[in-house]
Amino acid sequence: MGNHTAVRRLDLGYFVRPASETGGPQPRVEPVLAYLVRHDRGLILFDTGVGAVDPGTEAHYRPRRRPLEGALAAAGVTLADVSLVVNCHLHFDHCGGNPLLSGTPILVQAVELAAARRDGYTIEELVDFPGATYEEVDGEAEVLPGIRILPTPGHTDGHQSLVVRQSDGTVVLAGQAYDFASEFASDHLARHAARQGVDQPLPGYRPWLDRLGDFDPRRVLFAHDSSVWEPPHRGSWDHPPQALPRHPERD
Repeated sequence: MGNHTAVRRLDLGYFVRPASETGGPQPRVEPVLAYLVRHDRGLILFDTGVGAVDPGTEAHYRPRRRPLEGALAAAGVTLADVSLVVNCHLHFDHCGGNPLLSGTPILVQAVELAAARRDGYTIEELVDFPGATYEEVDGEAEVLPGIRILPTPGHTDGHQSLVVRQSDGTVVLAGQAYDFASEFASDHLARHAARQGVDQPLPGYRPWLDRLGDFDPRRVLFAHDSSVWEPPHRGSWDHPPQALPRHPERD
């Protein structure tokens, strides 16, 4: 029999992105979402929520935190049940609960950890805390059978996503590879247009989407958007809906 996996979303609060960062006239409230992956061989936590920050950052983003322990308890587990942490990247709103998991292995891209240890990148105390146990990854890596880390650079050079094969198809935990599901959908269509020879100009797209397509995702979930991307039908990653047939007698 194959391995059984299940994915559960965890609500870890929200923050307010100021208008200076939204590209528009208004601030935007964004959720902070983590994911619990149950596998026959262990429990994986993808991201850990908003951590303690300096007063300036607190005032800038006005976060409201839901305690990680409470979110896990609602899922029927405790901190001690978590066997592995995977952070998409090490900004304070993704690795904030890591210090609560002292001694638990944390999988992170080596380039991301190196960047996080430079001044001004993130909150130092959330990276190198007592008992921090990092397992550095260079590129793709199999975490457990059916679960794979995939580099998805863009938001940061060391950003990574988690590909989870389930009985009904593959789920991708994309973290902040895209801020919104709609942005992912736009890039996905831009890739199709380019591959189908649509005339330029066309928008660009993240080059790692080609590799992601090898897994034929059925769902893509995000860290700051509650929306879920799904293809129109199974197996449609590289086969988008075709144009309607022409009827000359009606043209």
